[in-house]
Amino acid sequence: MATFLLMHGGGMGGWTWKFVREILEAKGHKVFTPTFTGFGERSHLIGRDVGIETHVTDIVNVLHYEDLSDVILVAHSYAGTVAPGVVAQAGDRIKRVIYLDAIIPYKGERIASLLGFASEDDMIGLDAMLDAGEGPIGSGVHEQQRAMAKEHPHMMSAERQDWLLDHLSDQPMRATCCAIAVGAESITLPVDYIAAKHTIMSAMHDRARSLGWPVHDHPGDHAFNVGDPEGVADMILGIAS
Repeated sequence: MATFLLMHGGGMGGWTWKFVREILEAKGHKVFTPTFTGFGERSHLIGRDVGIETHVTDIVNVLHYEDLSDVILVAHSYAGTVAPGVVAQAGDRIKRVIYLDAIIPYKGERIASLLGFASEDDMIGLDAMLDAGEGPIGSGVHEQQRAMAKEHPHMMSAERQDWLLDHLSDQPMRATCCAIAVGAESITLPVDYIAAKHTIMSAMHDRARSLGWPVHDHPGDHAFNVGDPEGVADMILGIAS
């Protein structure tokens, strides 16, 4: 049986894997779903100094203290910016990586400008403000996601969407605007990409192909780990086998 470490997306937490985790564990696999500092049940730890490097440390520590090896590292959405740093520090514990409609950053890029939500100059200025102990602590991504869901409801039942939106929390601004120290181009382990059909991540799908990663298409939307946990679990298991 395999060991999976599932990393969540922006505004979310380990809770977002509830349904996928149940499926994988029912099949006998070992599953870890840590929450990044400043998110979910750890939202009380949000701060101006909490960024991607903090989240890399979160995961590296789980790998170390849980004595994990031959791990299949799964990164959804925001977690795609964390995965390269984890591989750089603890690649000997990881068997392969699966990007789940995730951001594929190159070294030095910043999430907000990469995805077109803000200019590079604005993000550089905001990063400097945070270094000085000023500026917003959170990025408001949870409210942005709730607003987007009103215009474009997720491909899931209304009850499940309510559950998803009710559980969202803010994302540290530092994670959104900081320059990424380790890019996806540095990963030498096997990487597969599962691409949602209805998503704002289409440019990331092209990046995956340019990096030579196998791309597997899913007919759902960006929250398909909640909307179609059965299908996503099957695709993860198919890649892992």
